[in-house]
Amino acid sequence: MSRARQPPLVTGISPNEGIAWTKVTIRGENLGTGPTDLLGLTICGHNCLLTAEWMSASKIVCRVGQAKNDKGDIIVTTKSGGKGTSTVSFKLLKPEKIGILDQSAVWVDEMNYYDMRTDRNKGIPPLSLRPANPLGIEIDKGRFPQKDLESLFPGMSADFTSENFSAAWYLIENHSTTSFDQLKTAVVNLKKQANKKNEGSLAYVKGGLSTFFEAQDALSAIHQKLEADGTEKVEGSMTQKLENVLNRASNTADTLFQEVLGRKDKADSTRNALNVLQRFKFLFNLPLNIERNIQKGDYDVVINDYEKAKSLFGKTEVQVFKKYYAEVETRIEALRELLLDKLLETPSTLHDQKRYIRYLSDLHAPGDPAWQCIGAQHQWILQLMHNCKESYVKEQKGYFIFIYRYIALLHSPMLDLDSDVRPSPIGHLSQTASLKRGSSFQSGRDDAWRYKAPQQVVFVEKLTKLVVSQLPNFWKLWVSYVNGSLFSETAEKSGQMERSKKNARQRQNDFKKMIQEVMHSLVKLIRGALLPFSLREGELRQYGGWEMKSELSGQWLTHVIQTVRLSSESLTALEIPNDMLQIIQDLILDLRVRCIIVTLQHTSEDIKRLAEKEDWVVDNEGLTSLPSQFEQCIIRSLQSLKTVLDCKPGEASVFQQQKTQEDVCQLSIGIMQGFIDCLEQLSTKPDGDIDTSHLSVDVSSPDLFGSIHEESSLSSEQRLLIALSNCRYLERHTFLNIAEHFEKHGFQGVDKITQVSMESLKELDQRLFEMYIEFKADPIVGSLEPGIYAGYFDWKDCLIPTGVRNYLKEALVNIIAVHAEVFTISKDLVPRVMSRVVEAVSEELSRLMQCVSSFSKNGALQAKLEICALRDTVAIYLTPESKSSFKQALEALPQLSSGTDRKLLEELLNKFKSSMHLQLTCFQASSSAMMKT
Repeated sequence: MSRARQPPLVTGISPNEGIAWTKVTIRGENLGTGPTDLLGLTICGHNCLLTAEWMSASKIVCRVGQAKNDKGDIIVTTKSGGKGTSTVSFKLLKPEKIGILDQSAVWVDEMNYYDMRTDRNKGIPPLSLRPANPLGIEIDKGRFPQKDLESLFPGMSADFTSENFSAAWYLIENHSTTSFDQLKTAVVNLKKQANKKNEGSLAYVKGGLSTFFEAQDALSAIHQKLEADGTEKVEGSMTQKLENVLNRASNTADTLFQEVLGRKDKADSTRNALNVLQRFKFLFNLPLNIERNIQKGDYDVVINDYEKAKSLFGKTEVQVFKKYYAEVETRIEALRELLLDKLLETPSTLHDQKRYIRYLSDLHAPGDPAWQCIGAQHQWILQLMHNCKESYVKEQKGYFIFIYRYIALLHSPMLDLDSDVRPSPIGHLSQTASLKRGSSFQSGRDDAWRYKAPQQVVFVEKLTKLVVSQLPNFWKLWVSYVNGSLFSETAEKSGQMERSKKNARQRQNDFKKMIQEVMHSLVKLIRGALLPFSLREGELRQYGGWEMKSELSGQWLTHVIQTVRLSSESLTALEIPNDMLQIIQDLILDLRVRCIIVTLQHTSEDIKRLAEKEDWVVDNEGLTSLPSQFEQCIIRSLQSLKTVLDCKPGEASVFQQQKTQEDVCQLSIGIMQGFIDCLEQLSTKPDGDIDTSHLSVDVSSPDLFGSIHEESSLSSEQRLLIALSNCRYLERHTFLNIAEHFEKHGFQGVDKITQVSMESLKELDQRLFEMYIEFKADPIVGSLEPGIYAGYFDWKDCLIPTGVRNYLKEALVNIIAVHAEVFTISKDLVPRVMSRVVEAVSEELSRLMQCVSSFSKNGALQAKLEICALRDTVAIYLTPESKSSFKQALEALPQLSSGTDRKLLEELLNKFKSSMHLQLTCFQASSSAMMKT
């Protein structure tokens, strides 16, 4: 636990006084460990944290805010040290108001500008209306303190633009030393400025005199005209007489110019015909205008003209009009066919489809164009999906054919291996694939991913992208068809809307079948690429056809699951009913199950190959890296399945089916058993099959005798010990950790997995242990009987004992060698191994003693000396079985009756322990709790 830091202490500030927004540098101690550690900064009671910039633990830069207090401390608060103190203070000065023409020594920091216009309700006039010197005389600033002036004139201001302006304050502040004559001059200047304002209105009137005169002249002219209207009544009778004379003159002219008038009538009739043509030119020009507007794509103009012509000439009996109207109908029929072709043309945007449907509806096209468009879109989407599959299947087959040919070319004897112009298969594939894909160009990263990923994965990406891009428009078209929004909301279209809604209600089941067919095709195409075994034979011929050289790895299946999930979310956002999308959820569930199975199968294969990575490097606990590699391999495998095991909204648990639980449980057991088999293979492999050229031992390991560090290879006994040490660690740590990870990821049957694995591990541990004991204890046990009877020794006829004989010393040295070997590998295995070795030796010694028919006095003393010497030496490794063996051996001997014999026995035991003190040191160390054999 780290020591708490001292509270912040401010020891200096520069400058120590200034107006608001002055930039200051604060120095001190323990001002924080970083910007995030700084919690508060106040100067004169104002929070300045917003402008604070932490520089170091002894320096902070900030700007002083508009504080209420004139003078105050600088308080720094940090997360690590809490609220601090200050040994210095800052004085806040009130800023002087400077006119626009006054000189100032202040340099404005344009890079860090702060807007100080905090009060917008004071009605400050523009700068142009603020004269710098209203009196017009020289300003002589006095030296009166600002505080004194504020106390003399409370609530007033020396600013002449302020509502609370005080003339006395202004004169004291700016003209305290001005003479009386100069003040008189200032009064004259003020009067002149006031007179200029009064003269302004009079000058305005003078400038507008000409306008007033022009208006007066216009009014006079109007008056004169009104007076002249009275004379027109007098002249009315004279005008009537003049008209009569003109009429008589006209009649005389008609008789004189009859021929001329006839020609005039013909001209008038011609003119009238031209007027008719001009009047009805809309109809006569309509066929040509329709063709022109169709070519330009102005279908709205054509429809409007047609509606107008139909209302005007639809029921006409005039032959000319009927002839031209028939031409119009011919052009409109051709337009209907053209719009229907464009409507059924694919690909097409939803906007264009709605537009063409409205056009056909306005042109009263026969049938139901909207439903025809929906059917065409449905067939087109299905065709796109199957074409996508066929293209990728062909590309995959072409890839394999090319690879086969390329490999054959490499093995051809005619191939010049030194040639530098040999084509690259990857380059050729990238060129051919780009030509087959059409005109779409992907980025370099997408291309690299495309050629790295299996064809099935790329196909699923493309297929789901295709469906997600096309199905929304298809669904929205149906929604518009159902609610009638394909037609305008005007009253004359209400009949079309009602008919559309009625047709939609009748065709709901048909559309539902279309959506289901699209969903079934999508799911079966994906199953054909990734889960071909889930399709029937007939479906496999239609939706399959992939070259399944090897099954996809769990990594790619996880990527596919994520892709299908995103597609499902996109389709769900369209508000498509869940029952139509349930088939996609079933596909996702099957993909998740398959991904788990494949991942566990691949993990099992990786576990079996761990034997190749065993380097036999032993740490100070007698372990190699193999248990850690095994655990990490399992953890990586489970982490890769995290997104697969997690259930998204609407998804079921991957373990809901009993068969899945059983399969996963068996695979998990198989993984654990595979590693156990790997351990057994490594520990029992012949010496020549083990690569130990890279063997090394941890420097910190207690290498007492250098049996491993100095040897260039491991013996079979040492490998058994390392395997036993690994088994012990697996049982106590690794398998338990793996069980926790299984439970964390929601695996079922974890108890069964752990139980079966532990049982198998214990069986292996026992077999390896028995093998090692057999290797080490049998030679020691076998050397006892020949050693006892070496030199024709006879228990009935032997000399007085002088010490422990050499056979027992050799047996102890051999036991010490076993101890050293085990201790070098793993000291935790020493009690277990030594106890079994002692049991075997004591059992054999007991058997040999019980086989002796009789003992002489000296023979009994010699036997008891050697039994007691062995028992006392290995006392820390005695078990109930070995204690019983030693007891039986001693009971087979005659009892020592004399005190002299017992004293001699004690002396010889002490002599033995003293002479072999160095060798027996390993048996005197404090041992931990004995392990059960």
